[in-house]
Amino acid sequence: MRNRKHSVPKSAGPKRSGLMPGLALASVVSMALSGCVAGEGSAAAGTAGAGEWSTDTLNIDFATYNPLSLVIRDQGWLEDELDGVDVTWVQSDGSNTANENLRAEAIDFGSTAGSAALLARANGAPIRTVDIYSQPEWSAIVVAGDSAIKDVADLEGASIAATKGTDPYFFLLQTLDEAGIALDDVEVQNLQHADGRAALDNGSVDAWAGLDPIMAAAEAESGDQLIYRNIDFNTYGFLNAREEFVDEHPDVTQTVVDAYERARAWALEHPEELSALLAEVASIDPEVAATVIEERTVLDLDPVPGDKQREVLEVVGPIFVESGDVPGQEQIDTAVDELFAPEFAQEAVASDE
Repeated sequence: MRNRKHSVPKSAGPKRSGLMPGLALASVVSMALSGCVAGEGSAAAGTAGAGEWSTDTLNIDFATYNPLSLVIRDQGWLEDELDGVDVTWVQSDGSNTANENLRAEAIDFGSTAGSAALLARANGAPIRTVDIYSQPEWSAIVVAGDSAIKDVADLEGASIAATKGTDPYFFLLQTLDEAGIALDDVEVQNLQHADGRAALDNGSVDAWAGLDPIMAAAEAESGDQLIYRNIDFNTYGFLNAREEFVDEHPDVTQTVVDAYERARAWALEHPEELSALLAEVASIDPEVAATVIEERTVLDLDPVPGDKQREVLEVVGPIFVESGDVPGQEQIDTAVDELFAPEFAQEAVASDE
């Protein structure tokens, strides 16, 4: 068995003894003791040509609303670490596209809001949350700078752009519920995030349930106004994986989560470089990117999916049922119980201690 290749970061970052995943290490030790090598009677042998890894392909998303994904893609850590594995990056425009690609098996890992992960699982998508990548304030209710709409009460009867299946849509549902406005009392235009901003700016809608970094760019470039903000209505950033992939390829799953924790440490040490990277990928002004990273995104948090995220989902879940997005509370309860796979983030954290 050949030695695993360890990467050297392109720029200075937190030092680790490689990304050797705990589960993969245990597998290697076990095979050594039993006299087996990868591909000889090993349950994790996987596809021929994958070498020591249980698969020879990894399809993973990156998204401007998931800054850690941008770091990992830019640094090339997965490509360096997963020697013999073909790593393909696919951009997600929103939680809805990430969920669609996970369901279609076009990607193995996808970035969503916690609310979107719950919605997908409750409606039968076999996904597991393996890491919490951020606690963002990435959603708000946005209107044009000269709009007559000044607060949430003025939204009754309004036309509002929102991307269904994403946190801004769920932010809108919670905002309307808090204000006592029925969903039927507004017109929701289901538009992808960038199209929602365009519709607001050209006057096709009265308001927009926005998403950063597009929302921050709309403020700076178009003079749009955020009339309602509430960080408690923003669910966490969830890194989800196809359940089948997690079960069959725990070694690669661990390596991905390890890379996320490496990226978190790098991002906390290099906020200016992270802002510059976001500006480049999102094609936005560096100052706008800095607002998103430094003022509206918490990266320094416990990455292990657990009680804090469960509490958020238990608040959002009944709203899904009331809005008709999920058939009943039973599906919500089951999804909350089955969604989290915390062992990978726990291992990643333990390896850094």
